[in-house]
Amino acid sequence: MRLLHSGKVRDVYEDRGDLVLVASDRVSVFDVVLPTPVPDKGRILTALSLWWFGQLSDLVPNHVISAEDVPEEFVGRAIRCRKLDMLPVECVARGYLTGGGLKEYEKTGTVSGVELPPGLVDGSVLPQPIFTPSTKADVGDHDEPISYERVEELLGEDRAAELEDLTLRVYELGSERCEDAGIILADTKLEFGIDRGGELVLGDEVLTPDSSRFWPLDQWKPGSRQPSYDKQFLRDWAEDSGWDKTGPAPALPDEIANRTRLLYVEAYQRITGEEWV
Repeated sequence: MRLLHSGKVRDVYEDRGDLVLVASDRVSVFDVVLPTPVPDKGRILTALSLWWFGQLSDLVPNHVISAEDVPEEFVGRAIRCRKLDMLPVECVARGYLTGGGLKEYEKTGTVSGVELPPGLVDGSVLPQPIFTPSTKADVGDHDEPISYERVEELLGEDRAAELEDLTLRVYELGSERCEDAGIILADTKLEFGIDRGGELVLGDEVLTPDSSRFWPLDQWKPGSRQPSYDKQFLRDWAEDSGWDKTGPAPALPDEIANRTRLLYVEAYQRITGEEWV
């Protein structure tokens, strides 16, 4: 195998004409990779993504070839994938207002150019889910929100409309599955690529605690910090630590790394209904 790219949390290899996507235990917060890994993180994200790819297979094609035909040392945390021409846009769907979307709303009343009603607070449910794309940042850089019009400029009107439609449909199906498990899917980030036939294909990871916000349905309380089964726990720790959000990042205390692992396991078990082994 040949290493093509080492990202914030994943390594991409080329093997026999395919890609092998390996999920590490590295974790990034505010687009900075922390020096402390989260045990089992890569395996959990891989298993949950594979489950979701199966759930979404009738809605959108995906890049998965095999989770078994990978090098032995990567089994459980790697997926053999089709090569795609990945699009330069992070496709974000939001059904609730929080995080960077909340900060933008508080300044402008909009999120990625989408006007929202006045009076919303952290954790408010939106009148309807919205498509709020962003740029793709390299390691050390920050994703930046962009407008739908900018996506049209980058990809053309037809492709932009297709991206918005599929992103919101994936979010809708994911929300239904999560609600059945007692979880609110507040928002999620997706990545798409184009295959050799020109078809739009879902790639990377999907509906995981790294790419989504999962809130306990029975504890949802707009106007306050929401408990979660995702990376928000680490973001909250980083915010409270006094770190200035620039590299190098501080090491995670063992109890924070272990607690993060337990939250990811909880998300996997609740969503899939399967015991994590």
